[in-house]
Amino acid sequence: MISSYSQEDVTILLKDITGMVMPKSAEERERLIQNGKHYSEMLPIEYSPSDKYMQAYKEALNIYSHQTANAVACVAEKIIDSKGKNVVIVSLARAGIPIGILIKRYILKKYNINAPHYAISIIRGRGIDKNAVNFILKKHNANAIQFVDGWIGKGAILNELKKDLEEFEGISSELAVVSDPAGITNLCGTHEDILIPSSCLNCTVSGLISRTFLRDDIIKSDDFHGAVYYKELEKYDLSENFLSAIENEFDFCDKNKILKQPSVKGIDEVKSISKKFGISDINLIKPGIGEATRVLLRRIPWKILINKSDIENPMLKHMVHLAEEKGVVVESYNFINYKACGIIKKITDI
Repeated sequence: MISSYSQEDVTILLKDITGMVMPKSAEERERLIQNGKHYSEMLPIEYSPSDKYMQAYKEALNIYSHQTANAVACVAEKIIDSKGKNVVIVSLARAGIPIGILIKRYILKKYNINAPHYAISIIRGRGIDKNAVNFILKKHNANAIQFVDGWIGKGAILNELKKDLEEFEGISSELAVVSDPAGITNLCGTHEDILIPSSCLNCTVSGLISRTFLRDDIIKSDDFHGAVYYKELEKYDLSENFLSAIENEFDFCDKNKILKQPSVKGIDEVKSISKKFGISDINLIKPGIGEATRVLLRRIPWKILINKSDIENPMLKHMVHLAEEKGVVVESYNFINYKACGIIKKITDI
């Protein structure tokens, strides 16, 4: 599949379905999802961001690129410790792709190792793209594969990965991420809920490709999962701009750095939110800065919770702008692990 990324940075194992799927509005998608239609069978409409929001993104990139670069460096060092020089990076599309590219560039820059890098799809409730996994296994050893994503919210994708990889002998289901506020994995750059600037935008910071798609009238049994290329948004593309901004901040961290584990598991915080607000379906609760931003960008939010001590935090300025634009309530909350959480509106309230 084509993207705005260089082929030297990543090989994207997705079927190009551009022009084959009519995107739906957030309201229509939300109604269908909560009535039982799977989210992967539809695509959202992707827009160019407002000028005010883009200013918030640029400020976030300027302020937090060094923090993100340090976390990328730390997880890259852990990957090299674990996998060695023959590592094969496999990013989970879409949010994992820019992180996988940054890890690849860091390893090349420090160790002169040009690690192969693939991007494949995994879909909650539908699983990993097994055709893509088998494609990679024909070229590389199973024990060299390292899966990469941007962050862990509450762990749903990691659970999907563990389940699906049971049939592939020798592949580790350990997921490398920049940020793990849920406290699930040690293979992360930080357990803090940090702002990864790429989480602020959709396709315009992700190679101009859509989120991944799976519907059997378009994706046949021998196909890779699908995605769309948004050629019409090329003039807004910031994918390389983001990568360069983070790469320019690379430093060499202590590879033996011990990260402080969160005092509670993220899922326990999610259950507490569920109980407090009377939400029976925890899939409507999206904890962490990255997940809360996604709720604002492509779902129908009910409210955004921000940690009491972070109400004025510039790290969350982009979220406040989005919430204002969409008329979404922002409420303070006493978090332990997270700085923010998005709650999706129930279908009966839409």
